[in-house]
Amino acid sequence: MTALSLHPDRFFPADPATRKIARELFALVEHLPILSPHGHTDPKWFAADAPFEDATSLLLWPDHYVLRMLYSQGIAFEDLGIGDAAADRRKVWRLFGANYHLFRGTPSRLWLDHVFATVFGLTERLDARTADSYFDAIAAALATPAFRPRALFKRFNIEKLATTEGALDALGDHDVLARDWPGRVITTYRPDDVVDPDGANFTGNVESFGAVTGEATSTWQGYLAAHRIRRAYFRSRGATATDHGHPSAQSAELSAAEGQALLDRLLAGRREAGDAELFRAAMLTEMAKMSLEDGMTMQIHPGSFRNHNPQLFAQYGPNAGADIPVAMDYVRALKPLLDAVGNRADFTLILFTLDESTYARELAPLAGHYPCLKLGPAWWFHDSPEGMMRFRRMTTETAGFYNTAGFNDDTRAFLSIPARHDLARRIDAAWLAELVATHRLGEDEAQELVVALAYGLAKAAYKL
Repeated sequence: MTALSLHPDRFFPADPATRKIARELFALVEHLPILSPHGHTDPKWFAADAPFEDATSLLLWPDHYVLRMLYSQGIAFEDLGIGDAAADRRKVWRLFGANYHLFRGTPSRLWLDHVFATVFGLTERLDARTADSYFDAIAAALATPAFRPRALFKRFNIEKLATTEGALDALGDHDVLARDWPGRVITTYRPDDVVDPDGANFTGNVESFGAVTGEATSTWQGYLAAHRIRRAYFRSRGATATDHGHPSAQSAELSAAEGQALLDRLLAGRREAGDAELFRAAMLTEMAKMSLEDGMTMQIHPGSFRNHNPQLFAQYGPNAGADIPVAMDYVRALKPLLDAVGNRADFTLILFTLDESTYARELAPLAGHYPCLKLGPAWWFHDSPEGMMRFRRMTTETAGFYNTAGFNDDTRAFLSIPARHDLARRIDAAWLAELVATHRLGEDEAQELVVALAYGLAKAAYKL
C-alpha cells in the first residue's frame, strides 16, 4: 500500500528562502474562516441536514471534472452508473479507484486527496486495492452525526456560503434556513432561465416569470419590472449578488421601443439572426442598471461552449463534463455596459474568464481603469496551482491586488471547499513570497495582502 499524505510545504516555492517566507505568510491565513461567496452547492443539503449516502453519489457522480477525465479515457457513463439510481455504487467506486491514476497532476487529484486525508482521515492512496476499504470507511463516516451537512459546515469553519438559484426558484430551502440557521447560507440570483432565448423553454419560462411576479412579461417594461421583483425576493433571502453565465460578455443598450420589438420577435417565434445574443447583451446592461438601484454585486461568467457533445447531452443532460472554453472579447463587448455605468464607484461588476489570453491584454487593463470592475479569480479549467499563478503573474502589474475579488470556490462539491481555499491561500502565499524575496514588496505589505486575498477582498466585493 502507498501512503496518502499531504506535504506541509505543498505548492510552496522550491527555493528554501522563498519557501520560508511562504510558510510564514500561509500561517497567517491557514485557519481564517472560509467565505464561499459564489458556488453551486445544494441548499437542500443544509435545510434538510440529511446524511449523505455514499462515496459514489457524493464524490464521483456530481463532479464533472472527474467525469470528463474518465470519459476521455473511454470509460462509458453507463459503466459509471450515471443516471441509474439502481447502479451498484460499490462496483462504480471500484472502477473509479482502478482508474484514479488518470488524475495524476490534475486539480481533481489534489482536491480529492485533501478530502480523503483531512475529512475522512484515510492514510492509504486510492487505487484498485484500496477502493473497497475507502468505500466502507466513507460509508461508516457518513452514517455518523459528525458528517451531516451542518456539522461539516461548522467543522470546515465556513463563515458564509452562497448557493445559486434560477429566477423561477421558490427558494423554499432558503426559507427553512432562515428559520433554522439565519445568515450563514444565502442565495444568488441567476436569471439565465428567463434571459437566454437559446435556453430550454425560454417562452414558457418568461410566461411563468409573469405568473410568479404578477407582471405582464410580454411587455418590455413588465419584463424588467419582474426582474426587480425577483431580485428583491432573492435579497430578502440573503442574496448580495447576481450571476450571469452567458456565452459571451456582449452587452448592448436598447431603447424601450427596441427592447419591446426584440421581445415581441422572440416570444412570437419570429427571431432574426443575432436576436438571442442581442437580448442577452441588452439584459447584461439592464442588470447592471438594476444593481445600481439595489446594490447587488454583479458577476459575469462567460465563455463556455456548453454541452459541446450533443450525444452525451441528449442522454445525460448538462454538467456532464462536455463544456469547452472559447475565445473571448471583453474590451468591445462590455463597452455599451461600461458607457452606461462603468464610471460608478457604487457598482461592483466581477469579471471571470476561461480565456487566459485576455488576462493581460484586456481584463487587467479594464479593471485597472474602471471604478466598477473587479477581476474574479482563476476559474473552472484554471482553478489550479498553475492557473492561479498565471492569473497573478498576468494581472497584478496592471490591475494590482485591490482590483481583484479575492477567492471563491465556485463548486458543486461541498467537501472540496476547504481543499480549494487551502490551495488558493497557498498559491497566494507563494506568489507574495516571491515578491518579497525579489524585493518588490515589503514583508509587512505581504502580510496585509495575504489576509486580504484570503478573506477581506471577497467580503468587500460581495458585500458580506
